[in-house]
Amino acid sequence: MKEHKGAYAFNSDHHTVVTIGTFDGVHVGHQKIIERLVNTAKMSNLESAILTFFPHPRMVLQKDADIKLINTIDERREILEKSGVDHLIIHPFTQQFSRLTAREFVRDILVNKLRAKKIIIGYDHRFGRNRTADIHDLRKFGIEYGFDVEEISKQDIEEVAVSSTKIRKALLEGQVEKANRYLSYPFALAGTVVEGRGLGKEFNYPTANLEVKEEYKLIPKNGVYVVRTEIEGIPVFGMMNIGTNPTVGGTKKTIETHFFDLEMDLYGRYLSIQLLTRIRDEKKFETIEGLKTAMKQDEAFSRQYIRDNYAQ
Repeated sequence: MKEHKGAYAFNSDHHTVVTIGTFDGVHVGHQKIIERLVNTAKMSNLESAILTFFPHPRMVLQKDADIKLINTIDERREILEKSGVDHLIIHPFTQQFSRLTAREFVRDILVNKLRAKKIIIGYDHRFGRNRTADIHDLRKFGIEYGFDVEEISKQDIEEVAVSSTKIRKALLEGQVEKANRYLSYPFALAGTVVEGRGLGKEFNYPTANLEVKEEYKLIPKNGVYVVRTEIEGIPVFGMMNIGTNPTVGGTKKTIETHFFDLEMDLYGRYLSIQLLTRIRDEKKFETIEGLKTAMKQDEAFSRQYIRDNYAQ
């Protein structure tokens, strides 16, 4: 897959079949569209191209809204790279770009820059200034500029009954297994391990404190989760607490993971940690002993879950 930093940087000798969208989550609905894109390109002797945008349009057009996304742009790129697509164009979404008319977008971007001979879009796709143009406009432009248009039907999209909005809602409610089914892969939090308060060591549960630098990344509901990561190619499991640690007087939200059977200095290491299932809400215990008892129960639950679902 070739990556292009914007449509104006795109350069290819071949004509393309293009799909357009923000693709937050790259969930099973998106995957249907991308699979169709790749197969169509192969059958038509064209190159497949995904045109996506960063920042997310709502982050630019609704600056007061606190938009949280399922994927960081790096995570989105990594997932799309596995899709078999020839070209990924990450176009910078700006106020100026948002003011392009539908005709300007089609003519200048899709036709003149991306050399599109076919456009594949999801049901109810809208585009152009103020999102005023729809599939009927796109078909008219297709006749004028010489490209075909295929719309993935409402029936096909609704068959998978999934959307980025539904996934965000599931994560904010702590329903990670539901979100993972919608995504078809485990939701993950990625960042650098930084120094924390060191309280876990005092309870015999040393933790890696993860710093997620992208403020727009969605953090699931506070609570305790069973998690998995890979360290130097080896799968490692553990339990993660998202929250403020109220029992020990914490106020700042942290993401802390205790990895099972691992003795390694993780400070400064970049980790991507998958959330597999949720154990319980974060709770303020009356005593430290109560917290320790709960952590032992969390560990027992986690180890049993791992044995049941990931035993070799």
